Amino acid sequence: MTDSRRLRLQAAAPRLVSLRWALGRLASPLTLMHTGAHPDDEQSGLVALLRHQMGMRVILACSTRGEGGQNALGPERGGALGVIRSREMEEAARILDVDLLWLGHGPEDRVRDFGFSKSGEDTLARWGRERILERLVRAYRRFRPDLVLPTFLDVPGQHGHHRAMTWAAEEAVRLAADPEAFPDQALSGLKPWRVAKFHLPGWSGSGAASGGAYDDEEPPPPATLILRAQGPEPATGLAHDRLGEVSRSLHATQGMGTWRAPRLEWPLHLRGGALGDAAESDLREGLPRRLADLGASPALAEADEAVARAFAAFPHEAPLIAALAAAKSALRRAQAEASPAEQEAHGHRLTRKLLELDAALTLAAGLRAEIELDPPRPVQGAGARLSFRLEPGLAEEIQVSVEVDPHLAAAEPEGDEAFLIRMRPQAPILNDFHPHWSPLGEGEPLALRLKARIGGEEVSVLQTPERRFGASPARVARLEPEALLFRLNSPGSQRLTISAAEGARVEIDRTHGVTAEAVEGGLILTHLADQPEGLMRLGVKIDGEKAWSRKAFSYPHIGAAEHVAPLVLEALALKLELPETRVGHIGGGADRVGFWLERMGLAPKILGPEDLAGDLSAYDTLVVGVFAYGLRPDLQAARPRLRRWMEAGGHLLTLYHRPSDRWEASGLPLTIGTPSLRWRVTDPAAPVEILRPEHPFFVGPNRIRPEDWEGWDKERGLYFASRWDEAYEPLLSLSDPGEAPLRGALLTARFGKGRHTHLALTLHHQMEKLNAGAFRLFANLLQPERNRP
Repeated sequence: MTDSRRLRLQAAAPRLVSLRWALGRLASPLTLMHTGAHPDDEQSGLVALLRHQMGMRVILACSTRGEGGQNALGPERGGALGVIRSREMEEAARILDVDLLWLGHGPEDRVRDFGFSKSGEDTLARWGRERILERLVRAYRRFRPDLVLPTFLDVPGQHGHHRAMTWAAEEAVRLAADPEAFPDQALSGLKPWRVAKFHLPGWSGSGAASGGAYDDEEPPPPATLILRAQGPEPATGLAHDRLGEVSRSLHATQGMGTWRAPRLEWPLHLRGGALGDAAESDLREGLPRRLADLGASPALAEADEAVARAFAAFPHEAPLIAALAAAKSALRRAQAEASPAEQEAHGHRLTRKLLELDAALTLAAGLRAEIELDPPRPVQGAGARLSFRLEPGLAEEIQVSVEVDPHLAAAEPEGDEAFLIRMRPQAPILNDFHPHWSPLGEGEPLALRLKARIGGEEVSVLQTPERRFGASPARVARLEPEALLFRLNSPGSQRLTISAAEGARVEIDRTHGVTAEAVEGGLILTHLADQPEGLMRLGVKIDGEKAWSRKAFSYPHIGAAEHVAPLVLEALALKLELPETRVGHIGGGADRVGFWLERMGLAPKILGPEDLAGDLSAYDTLVVGVFAYGLRPDLQAARPRLRRWMEAGGHLLTLYHRPSDRWEASGLPLTIGTPSLRWRVTDPAAPVEILRPEHPFFVGPNRIRPEDWEGWDKERGLYFASRWDEAYEPLLSLSDPGEAPLRGALLTARFGKGRHTHLALTLHHQMEKLNAGAFRLFANLLQPERNRP
């Protein structure tokens, strides 16, 4: 971590704010679980109110890592995007001071983000109905929430992932209380648990609430209770909904976080649970509100009184520590005096409050450790040094130890302020898909344990490194390029540069039809011209063992991160003709079209701000990347220049954009449909009708055939146009099964001597998946206007 990031993090979390939030955890013994399907599904303003106004412990239970979604920041997709969105969700949870539980474990897991779905049943079939239910039941039994609230409704017109999670969240309430359901969970100490109340959102998930993405066909259920903000969050002075938007801004890959008038009310609909459907005037009705409600011991009331004194004493250290210490002493006595029935019903609450009291006492005393782990993710079999600088504050008798996952490493002291971390040679290589994040540091693979005496009470807390600990692979290589295209109608060789540790022996699997000649720094690969089209996946080994790829990235809001995977060289052999055109790419970082244009052999120029401000006559065709108008102010400013270039004969090809990107390529009306759920085709095998088969885009330089639409991944396209000027000609018609045909996937219009073509198909994604037909169609779309008869 750089010094500047460390300073910013410390300034962004001042001790008095953290201390006030630590006190706020003591205001309620209740837990609410908020279930969703993707990072950013959480109702952040409501969560801030539940946590900071009502004092509840809130657990965000998210089923996927968002790995199938969009990325408005950069080119990362799949597993790498899942890592970024997982880190974004953790940082968003940190802002709200809530727990985070993941039900899905990344792209290799069945419970994953496979892209947009219009059906809850389809989602459950892909995830595995029993699998997601078992994981939710396990979560209920482990965390024992009193209340459960999904993020969206299970209604037609809503995202299928949302629908699946809402259905599963309610069904799991019933199953969690049934001892016959998933009895194997008892082997890990989990007992049946009755969720007291299950609520549904009392608002629609469509319209502005969803950014124009969804279109709930049914109205929300009637409100049985309205939660109202009773003033700002006390530590920051921000409205709860404004604090929620601060949290949402951490979902930067999704462009979240808006500046607007804060919302003050949230309607809820009581659906069921152990307390039934009785009317309620307060969310906590029928539930314990104070520590004194957790048993008959008089010490519980003493603890309540001590907590009240602590709130009154804030921020003065001495009386605050005295009050918190008294609360802990009373709570320990109450725990010892609890009857078996009280222990069964409320023992977990008392245990939790003791942990939270330790955290509050530690902050009040000013005890902390600044931790640095070097390197943060050591390779298998290597070592790392965990150093720390202790600030004792008012704490006494301080003891410091390390807790580390024994499957990963072992720790031993190295002097007074450091530990040596020795990685296991066979430590599992895992991406940053940790199952749980907690403000208290629970469950982390590596943490510093601080034990001390504060105010006469013994406390024990965990402090963690800024970057999560894990093992990096020992055998890493990088291929340049990372994928090869062999044009069978233009035979030739391609050089593959291999970067690995000095002295490493790198081997590429051999496959029929490809010859490889070793040269300094890599290989020369040649594909025989008489071989058929096809995709090859060639494994890579280093010194006879599996090689790994490692992609490191860093963004200011999440810090440094990486994604690792077994290293595979993908090579596609295909018949591909290229148009004679001088092409430029205007990207926004949301696609890798520039890379694929180069692999195709077109030598594109990647245009920066200075290029857009200069002479564009050197280009016949310009490709505007996904979301680029919304991500590049210089592109917005260049619109008049681009129009003059089109009028003079240029061909502008725009890839899909969101309505919020404020794009306007030609000046002719062209409207992106909303809600986007209605203007997309999610079935990757949906039939495609070419409305004008003899249009130049389908006949040259490559003849587009039915097989070119086969083997697509994830979806056909999204953000289709819903209306357009009569100058535009629709060229395709397609739809999901049972839906009306959509004709806004590929539109083209003459513009002066040039042309504007708008494409909403996911050709950029299909090229990432090395689909031959996608390359042929994209090559055709690049042909310059001067080539037309």
